[in-house]
Amino acid sequence: MAGEINEGSVPAYYREVYEAICCRTDERVQVEVFHRLLQRTDLSKVVLNQIAEHVDSADGFLSKLALYKALALIALAQQGKQPSPKLLENCIQELPKPLLGEPRDLNALRMQPAQEDVLTLSLTLDRLLARDTVQVELIPEKKGLFLKHVEYQVTSQHYKISVYRRYSDFDVFHEVLLQKFAYRVVPALPPKRMLKGVLTSVSERDFIEGRRRALCRFLNLVARHPFFSEDELVKTFLTFSGSDVQSKLRDTYKKTGDEFMTNRIATQAKEYLPADIQAQFSTSRELIRNIYNSFQKLRDRAEKMAERSKENATDLLMFGRELSTLGSDASTLPSLASSQSTWGTLRQSLKSLSVEFAVLSDKAAQQGRREEDDVVEKLNLFLDLLQSYRDLCERHEKGVLHEHQRALHKYGMMKRQMMSATVQPKEQGSVEQLESRIVQQENAIQTMELRNYFSLFCLHQETQLIFTYLPITSHILGAFVNSQVQGHKEMGDVWNELQPKLGCLFGGNNGLKPPI
Repeated sequence: MAGEINEGSVPAYYREVYEAICCRTDERVQVEVFHRLLQRTDLSKVVLNQIAEHVDSADGFLSKLALYKALALIALAQQGKQPSPKLLENCIQELPKPLLGEPRDLNALRMQPAQEDVLTLSLTLDRLLARDTVQVELIPEKKGLFLKHVEYQVTSQHYKISVYRRYSDFDVFHEVLLQKFAYRVVPALPPKRMLKGVLTSVSERDFIEGRRRALCRFLNLVARHPFFSEDELVKTFLTFSGSDVQSKLRDTYKKTGDEFMTNRIATQAKEYLPADIQAQFSTSRELIRNIYNSFQKLRDRAEKMAERSKENATDLLMFGRELSTLGSDASTLPSLASSQSTWGTLRQSLKSLSVEFAVLSDKAAQQGRREEDDVVEKLNLFLDLLQSYRDLCERHEKGVLHEHQRALHKYGMMKRQMMSATVQPKEQGSVEQLESRIVQQENAIQTMELRNYFSLFCLHQETQLIFTYLPITSHILGAFVNSQVQGHKEMGDVWNELQPKLGCLFGGNNGLKPPI
């Protein structure tokens, strides 16, 4: 077979050896594993060095074809020939089979590549935030045939496209996302409408705005998730401009199934888990619970501060209006007061002050919006992520673990029935049927055990994701300090401009020391 080695030109044994020693998470063979393979031959060290020199392994790995070439050289050397690429080029017969033993016995040579730790997420917050930024804007209400509905314009910075979505589209997207990534943190959606019968001071307009903000946070967390961001479901929701995005999303999910079915290491997850995974999980869960409680209190305080800024804006505006009303009073002063009082002059000055107080009100309102957008929203974003982690922990315990225990209980009952059937003879058909059910249950239990370990594997990674997001605390504090500095400076500038204008109200004191 003159020419290059390829997949179809090698004996089946070559492929079996490759499958036995290649990395589980890589399609290549680690150099250390290859050297161990060479040691299984009866060749001299000189010949082994010659074979190694003819095989490309500069980056610490052998490709599949490089391994095939090495196996051919080993086989030729074992036949007493000098191993060289030229010898392979002139080989016109089927490549010989090297004497290395049964492929299944070579599994022990395999090593996990040291530089690839599939359990650890090598991410930073900046890299996560740079994945995408999604804007969700409210489109003016449209009236359908029977009911009016709210529509949103969704714009992805990553895909550079805008699409239009209704709440029901978000609902279906969340549903299929949770089905596919049941073992990951999937943020919850805000409620579709205000709960009936619940006393609330929130107006419908405020509720719709709050829901828009929550949908925006949901999409940003999803679009930045290391396992969601490039998924076809996310891409479809952010880019599909057809008429029925809901059917498109469901069809996309049906084609792939859940993550357990598509993840290449799902069935091997147990091998990558640390021995104390349960203890780590318990410790991390408690720590994250405490972090959640603290951030919730921070958010509540930040909301109150933003609300106070808005209230301050209203109070300043009303204060100015009252001054204007007072100054606009054109009532004639009685003769008793007009001779000595300066009220007439003061009254004219008061009217002009309402302009400055309107500016102060506007600055206070801007301060409130900054606190809401830059501080409260960032706190809510992280709280949404923390809450989704808590939901994930519950799904793991009440879902996978509970189903596994229930399956084991059912299996135990079947085994007892089988033992009873052997003691008390029954019809052959019913016994065979019971045996078949037991086999099916054993397979189901095995699958559940694999899913349980994969769930723990994902949970371990999602815990890392939470800690990757923790530096957002510095972003929040920076935004808080900056908003206060900017707000106080802007307000201070207006107050300083207002101060000299008070001179006419307090004689020659220029407004600095009112004579009281």
